Amino acid sequence: MKVLVIGGGAREHALCRSLSLDPDVTALHCAPGNAGIAEVAELHPVDQLDGAAVASLATELGAELVVVGPEAPLVAGVADAVRAAGIPVFGPSQEAAQLEGSKAFAKDVMAAAGVPTARSYVCTTPEEIDEALDAFGAPYVVKDDGLAAGKGVVVTEDLEQARAHALACDRVVIEEYLDGPEVSLFAITDGVTVLPLQPAQDFKRALDGDEGPNTGGMGAYSPLPWADPKLVDEVMETVLLPTVDELRRRGTPFSGLLYAGLALTSRGVRVIEFNARFGDPETQVVLARLRTPLGGVLLNAANGTLADQAPLAWRDEAAVTVVVASHNYPGTPRTGDPIEGLAEVAEQDAPHAYVLHAGTKRDGDTVLSAGGRVLSVTATGTDLAEARERAYAAVGRIRLDGSQHRTDIALKAAGA
Repeated sequence: MKVLVIGGGAREHALCRSLSLDPDVTALHCAPGNAGIAEVAELHPVDQLDGAAVASLATELGAELVVVGPEAPLVAGVADAVRAAGIPVFGPSQEAAQLEGSKAFAKDVMAAAGVPTARSYVCTTPEEIDEALDAFGAPYVVKDDGLAAGKGVVVTEDLEQARAHALACDRVVIEEYLDGPEVSLFAITDGVTVLPLQPAQDFKRALDGDEGPNTGGMGAYSPLPWADPKLVDEVMETVLLPTVDELRRRGTPFSGLLYAGLALTSRGVRVIEFNARFGDPETQVVLARLRTPLGGVLLNAANGTLADQAPLAWRDEAAVTVVVASHNYPGTPRTGDPIEGLAEVAEQDAPHAYVLHAGTKRDGDTVLSAGGRVLSVTATGTDLAEARERAYAAVGRIRLDGSQHRTDIALKAAGA
């Protein structure tokens, strides 16, 4: 099977790494990719938001499966263009991707499907914003209705900060604060059958101890030793299946990766948000633990034959990923700095630890930083403590001027 992956971040590197290990994948392409992905896939330049260009590239390569990684191409309808060209694609249609593209749309779907979520108001005027903030009180949860690359949500005790963020959005969802730990659960679906993956937890705040601004994610781990063993079954029954059924009932079936961001509150499981694609950095740890070859699973979802898929097999190991970010992230990041130590990690830490590239590019023999989140250093171990130790040992070999990373990824869970 020839596979084309669209995107160029650490999530796509994780996908490409898993696909490259699948014996049924005979050729692997990625567009536009990055310096790390180039080691496992052939790279091609493409405007990933241009459906016609992506479909044309897929046709030219004779791709038998296209995997769309990021949310922006999905919301732009890239999967529809590839499907129209007669090529199986893993990723929802533009209409179904509104589950991530519009918080208000997601709330409407959840209400119709009876999915438990936070009470909320959709606001478009300053008056509505003030009423909603007053109704819920602190801590304030303010979400940009549209895509914001993981940075559209503000959770704050500060009324003025909450109001300023709300006023800066065209349309905003203001909702009640959900207490309790957060969990990410991915499910692969063909629009009818739903296949859950293993849960993970990610770390959104920039600094240790969950301090600092929200980011796209600074690290993740899986499994969750503290979570109820019945959690996946419960989320399947109350969240994933009802949502997939409701979208199919509306005539906009969701096929691809359905990502439920959950809060395990004192009143039970509540959906914080849905995403329409693999999460970053949770994908890095979930795929590190998946034993079943990835290509066939994604192809079954794309072809509507997921009911024929054998149950997924998982490694007993734990996985931890630590994001190395550039200077000033999540503000305007500094780019173009050389990254050293990658070869040392490959020589000294493989196969238990490896580096997935997020924002990198190659300049001759040098790899340079090219984004806010630069690398996802990922490791496996017999338990979270060992995976953590291996991940941080590898992080310690990497040199990137001004870089930052959290030192407490999976720390609490490893001691659990």
